[in-house]
Amino acid sequence: GGHHPNYMWIGCSDARVPANEVMGEDAGSVFVVRNVANMVVNTDFNLMSALQYAVTVLKVPHIIVCGHYDCGGVRASMEAKDHVPPLENWLRNIRDVYRLHRVELDAIDDPEERHRRLVELNVIEQCLNIFKTGVVQRTRVESYKDKAHNFPYTTPRIHAAVFNPKTGTMTPLKVDFSEYIDDLHEIYD
Repeated sequence: GGHHPNYMWIGCSDARVPANEVMGEDAGSVFVVRNVANMVVNTDFNLMSALQYAVTVLKVPHIIVCGHYDCGGVRASMEAKDHVPPLENWLRNIRDVYRLHRVELDAIDDPEERHRRLVELNVIEQCLNIFKTGVVQRTRVESYKDKAHNFPYTTPRIHAAVFNPKTGTMTPLKVDFSEYIDDLHEIYD
């Protein structure tokens, strides 16, 4: 009895990206939070509460951030247009991802390829945002120290993925957390 999902899914609100179907999982095995462009924003109390619940109560071992190509939120963030609040405020977070990766993105001539790469970079940055949260850091330390821990790795594990609605395929993205940890630990520790 009870709810014991193995995964927390942070995905886009886009109706073409239903979490358990994309993953090939049964209903009840995925704890889902969705918003425009699969963002992890530290002032989003809905997502932060769901993250805390997933990690501390449900004890999900895996958190997946899944973006998707042809994302309207990412496209809107790339437009030089005021989308008016509250959407404009939300899109600013994606524009911050662009700013962080501006050299790489500006070097991509094809607008569609640039969009696709921003979708991927946005997913990676949102994974880092999860990793930086206190609840995830505390839980990973506890799981590392817990000898009765049932997994051969610290939990929760954070996974980045992108879904292609045209092909129906989900592809993992590589996130080198150790690289970011080395770079950012003095700021976030």
